[in-house]
Amino acid sequence: MEYFDRIAGRYDSWYQTKVGRYVDRTEKRLVFSLLSKHSGKALDLGCGTGNYTLELKKRGFDVIGLDASERMVEIARGKGAPCIVGDAYSLPFPDESFDLVMSITMFEFIRRPENVVKEIHRVLKPGGEVIIGTMNGRSTWFLFKRIKSLFVETAYRYARFYTPVELERLLKEAGFLDVRSAGVIFFPSWWPFVDVAENLDTHCWERCKTLAAFIVVRGIKKEGG
Repeated sequence: MEYFDRIAGRYDSWYQTKVGRYVDRTEKRLVFSLLSKHSGKALDLGCGTGNYTLELKKRGFDVIGLDASERMVEIARGKGAPCIVGDAYSLPFPDESFDLVMSITMFEFIRRPENVVKEIHRVLKPGGEVIIGTMNGRSTWFLFKRIKSLFVETAYRYARFYTPVELERLLKEAGFLDVRSAGVIFFPSWWPFVDVAENLDTHCWERCKTLAAFIVVRGIKKEGG
């Protein structure tokens, strides 16, 4: 967490760059197109500086964000996001507390994903929904990022990357139903033609997901279990 505390301000300001704005709106378009719920109690797990916490709040959810980085949470609170510092391996909530658990770009930085998914399953209500978004290390975008991290310290040095199949398996083995995955962002970060990139994102988010830089999986907790 020391690294994430240190870069929290820089991480937050990245969303104001041209690339950051493109990535943010493209990822959100995918995430919320997969989401079937439009209200209820939501947990933004690994909330960072509150980007998705605030988006869920704006969309009418009763939301709380949780992150292990105190500095990230401090910035999120400064923007009006309801967030707490906490541990994803031991969520400070009773069983069946939430209608939705969303976790965007957190799973790359945890060592025991099965344990976290088990906790997510515990705090979801029957019929509740989970959405997990991660970076895909097999994409062109992150190939360059990972090479760079060998020479310059970046978050990617500490990341574990997933494929859509691996994310789907993670949810299915935890007992989730109706598991589905998709992906967006197919060009590297220096690609100058954003309109072309967004057009591809719109049309290839499911059939080309194995090549996408950002992949999302969703699942439903079965009724009665």
